[in-house]
Amino acid sequence: MISFKQLYYALAVEKTLHFKKAAELSNISQSALSTALLELEKQLGVQIFERDNKKVLVTAVGKQVLEKARNIMLQVEDLEQLVKSQRAVLSFPMTIGVIPTICPYLLPRLLPVLKQRYPEFQLKIVEDQSHVLVDMVSRGEIDAAILALPFPCDGLLSLEFWQEDFYWVALKGEKHTRQKEISSTELNHCDLMLLKEGHCLRDHVLEACKLPGQTANEGFGATSLNTLIQMVLGNMGTTLIPEMAMGALISQHRELAAVHLKEPGPHRRIAFILRPNYTCTSSIEALIKVCKETLTA
Repeated sequence: MISFKQLYYALAVEKTLHFKKAAELSNISQSALSTALLELEKQLGVQIFERDNKKVLVTAVGKQVLEKARNIMLQVEDLEQLVKSQRAVLSFPMTIGVIPTICPYLLPRLLPVLKQRYPEFQLKIVEDQSHVLVDMVSRGEIDAAILALPFPCDGLLSLEFWQEDFYWVALKGEKHTRQKEISSTELNHCDLMLLKEGHCLRDHVLEACKLPGQTANEGFGATSLNTLIQMVLGNMGTTLIPEMAMGALISQHRELAAVHLKEPGPHRRIAFILRPNYTCTSSIEALIKVCKETLTA
């Protein structure tokens, strides 16, 4: 009879494409893992993996088997979460993904409040780009993720809890820094620097400003808002940052000016994304409540 352990081991091999790494991930010996998978293939009557001394490949039928296995494991996890959901809210461990343009600005405000209100709550944070987190939520590798919308989240549920606008940041004394607002037309002449491609904030800025991608300065490839601010301080150009990051990035630099972007908003929306059949929505709702309170405080 096929066991959950066999399915777990097979999915570990699919993830790593390496039997030794999969065994380490599963906390068993490589020989035990190999034996379990050979038995699984024997029970199913198909070959899931092609392996030799150098590489592991998933067969065509193996991909179909592993997709079924993944769905089974997700259903088992949902069953376990259903039981856990009967306990007190935020009384069991959760893993939440957060994108880099939210993580360092939300967590310092959120975590102390969570610690005070839910001292037994065990929260693990995974910081990564949106497309990675969406995939992890879909696969059941994490419970939920905090993203900036709009972003493709096909098949997932999104629960919005915050909206915000962008602010243009430049050295004081630069043209337009005495204004209360700045238009996208004026930004065309401001040597605008954005995050490198792959970061959703870049796409949100370009969409809010109705700017073509090549309008932004492409010579740097920054991967964090803090790096962009340091470049502005070095008189290398200007940038746009979300309202959430204003306190952490601007308040300590008196030489910087922040001007509201005069374009229809909100410029980005913040939401939790989760699987539609996720059973612990009450815990997500509790997290959303704390997030709202900390961001409006």
